[in-house]
Amino acid sequence: MFRDRIQAAIELTELLKPYQGQNAIILAIPRGGLPLGVVIARTLKLPLDVVLTKKIAHPHNREYAIGAVSLSSVVLDDTAKKIPGSYIEGEVNSIRKILSERYRLYYPDHNPMSVRDRTAIVVDDGIATGNTMLATAELLFKEKTKKIIVAVPVASPQAIQKLEKSPYINKIICLEQPVNFYAVGAHYEVFEQVTDEEAVKLLKMANRTENV
Repeated sequence: MFRDRIQAAIELTELLKPYQGQNAIILAIPRGGLPLGVVIARTLKLPLDVVLTKKIAHPHNREYAIGAVSLSSVVLDDTAKKIPGSYIEGEVNSIRKILSERYRLYYPDHNPMSVRDRTAIVVDDGIATGNTMLATAELLFKEKTKKIIVAVPVASPQAIQKLEKSPYINKIICLEQPVNFYAVGAHYEVFEQVTDEEAVKLLKMANRTENV
């Protein structure tokens, strides 16, 4: 159990110290990954950016992901085979509209930082199914990253097993893998929702003095 995202980030940073001084970039998955990303990036003196992906929710359980979407790729779980194609297509189109809006919000006057030939350290506050992280890794691989490191405080053992099979992920750093994993928020004493506005402020604050 973590007190909050800040404490989780501090613990995670200890395991990420070998990447300090390297040609690396911290990539937070909005919105819950931003508070962790700020702490890690500042401590390791690395640039911080976001990577825009979002889960496809099961039609009968919005908390359960059957896949994930980025602006350029889609990853589907095996359970998605039982879901009507029309539902998935509708969700993908809807999610991409949301991601496009977030893109304009996060990048109103500049482009995302380049990840080409860099070690990308992807940070989130936790992983339930792993589908969002799979889509993220595939997206970053297509952008010619040098290595992809996944760093999270907590994840389900099933998600970690899934990610370990990914041809795109080079290393996974996870502090806790509870056997009785229920939801990411259940492993934090304080787990407040992070708004897009707060996330944008965190990103600007972290990179205020960065020259990348």
